[in-house]
Amino acid sequence: MIFSIRNTSAVCAVFLLVSVSSLHESAIATIDKQSQLIAQQSKTQPHPVFKSILPKLKQKTQIKILLPKFIPESDGENRIYAIIEAATKNKYDILLGYSPDCNGASACRLGVLSAEAVTRKTPRLTGKPVSLAKGVTGYFVDFTCGAGCSDATLTWRQQSVQYVVGLKAGDRTSLIKMANSAINP
Repeated sequence: MIFSIRNTSAVCAVFLLVSVSSLHESAIATIDKQSQLIAQQSKTQPHPVFKSILPKLKQKTQIKILLPKFIPESDGENRIYAIIEAATKNKYDILLGYSPDCNGASACRLGVLSAEAVTRKTPRLTGKPVSLAKGVTGYFVDFTCGAGCSDATLTWRQQSVQYVVGLKAGDRTSLIKMANSAINP
């Protein structure tokens, strides 16, 4: 009788250990799946600055809209505004500015985003080739300064659409990070 109680206790102990271990693995799997879901949701969302213009942009254009999740200088100190300058079936132009009524003036301008369907008339891409996410090749053109500074730009093509990100007096690293955050949703 004592032997069978010991065996039963051992079996119960093993069962308990296996159950706790399985419960732990199940909890980890659930947490991992939730983390993946949250990560996927945050990956697909563009930077919050685009929230107010996205419905109008989707209504006006038929090309794939790629908006970055990363925008330099949008860390909370400086409020950034996205302003639609143009939106048609095959094109959109967005100005990034420090005021909601910025019209591209040098003092309030951060940069630009644009996209346009590629046609036979679209000029060839120029600039210094750079590697972007998903094996895409972009072309970097540095800014120039005179009375004011121009935008440094990064241009690439994806699915017959030419995309451009530009930053006033911007640096290559920031433009690459910005472009990759749009390419890699």
